[in-house]
Formats: sequence, structure tokens, C-alpha cells
Amino acid sequence: MKAFLSLIVMFMLTMTFAWMPGADARAAQPEINVARYSKLAIHGHDPVAYFKSGAPVEGKAEFTLTYKGAQWLFASAAHRDLFEANPENYAPQYGGHCAYAASRGYFADVDPLAWRVLNGKLYLNYNAQVKRKWENDLEGNIVKADNNWPKMLAQ
Repeated sequence: MKAFLSLIVMFMLTMTFAWMPGADARAAQPEINVARYSKLAIHGHDPVAYFKSGAPVEGKAEFTLTYKGAQWLFASAAHRDLFEANPENYAPQYGGHCAYAASRGYFADVDPLAWRVLNGKLYLNYNAQVKRKWENDLEGNIVKADNNWPKMLAQ
């Protein structure tokens, strides 16, 4: 009987730790950074607007597109069509995960207002303070993130 109770306790502990949030957070990271419950990329902001308007613009539900398993919202049908024709031109680098975090080899969410377009590529960061850290060595951090990104996806 004692052995049976020990087995039950071990099973319960195992299940508790297996279901804890973040138990295997690294493996659970999708390629595209999406909002937890909505599956929206860039927290619903239009990726094309960063290039065309020079500012973050919230997308509208009537202009959506699914790309790499994420829902993307756009401010207009024209922006949606531009993205659909060539998503690599407009999708944020590192799947919309924080560029600074990627340069350090880990995933982090972003604030759509902490952004920069550089050499035709959109980079997002966790917040304005992290963006400033990332900008202290733009070229070096981009090289690091570019090298880390394939390894991060393979984890």
C-alpha cells in the first residue's frame, strides 16, 4: 500500500511540473510572435504601415491574412495585398520577436511602438528602453541575431 501511495504522489508531482506554465517555454515558441489568445502578429498592427506610413498603425479586422500560422491585420486592402504578394519584404525580422532578445539568443515579446526600419527590414523590440540598448550597436546586434535565429528556431 505504501509503495502504491508513493507511485501516486510521484505521478501527481510529475504531472504538476509538466503542466506548469513555462515548463518548456523555449520549445513552445512559434516562429511568428503572436498574441497568446488571438494569434495576432505584431499585436494587431499593420506591418506594411511601418514602411508606407513611417509609423505603427493598428490593423482592421476586415483586412486580414494568415501567414506562417499567424493572423496579420492591415489598415487597408492595399496593404494586405502588398504583404500577400511579398511577405518577406514586410514581415518583421525574427518572426516579430524582440530583435535585442534574438541578439542574445532568447525569445521576448515586443511593443509595436518600439520599432525601426533599417535597410528595408522591420525590427521590433520589447520596449523603448530595450530598443535604445539594441541601437547602441545596431550592426553588431543584427549580426548576432541573424546568427542566433536559426538556432533559436531549432530548439
